Amino acid sequence: MVNSKIKYTESSIIDLLSEICDPEIPVVTIQEMGILRGVNISEDFCEVIITPTYSGCPAMGIIEQDIISLLQKHDVQNPKVKLVYSPAWTTDMMSDATKEKLRNFGIAAPLHSSCMNWMKPSDITVTCPRCASKNTRLISQFGSTACKSFYSCNDCKEPFDYFKCH
Repeated sequence: MVNSKIKYTESSIIDLLSEICDPEIPVVTIQEMGILRGVNISEDFCEVIITPTYSGCPAMGIIEQDIISLLQKHDVQNPKVKLVYSPAWTTDMMSDATKEKLRNFGIAAPLHSSCMNWMKPSDITVTCPRCASKNTRLISQFGSTACKSFYSCNDCKEPFDYFKCH
């Protein structure tokens, strides 16, 4: 028997949520970033499960508001957002297509798997997302957001963010 109160499926909710962009990187969605973990639907509520890229990520409040607003706009009953921290988000959750979108936006994408976090920043060569030069230098471990480092290209002279592996 089909419950007439539930008019959305998990798949249709995920399709709706795939429209929500990361507020700090508007060329990628929360789904492409791997922030969107799942959806639980009951006859009383719709719960969206998300994981921050960093604990304390300031964008999570905006993402939560965007989710609630979008679901309310589509008459989804009693939308809720649940933050989960385990398993932790890693850059491994980004697809190659997502990393290419980052590069096209001017952010150097993570270079390696998060399981290689033992590498020191001085041991890696970050490619400039603007001119593809490997002649770059670390300016600061702290970029425009906590998940990025700040680099400069010695060839094109442009500054850029590098999305840290984690």
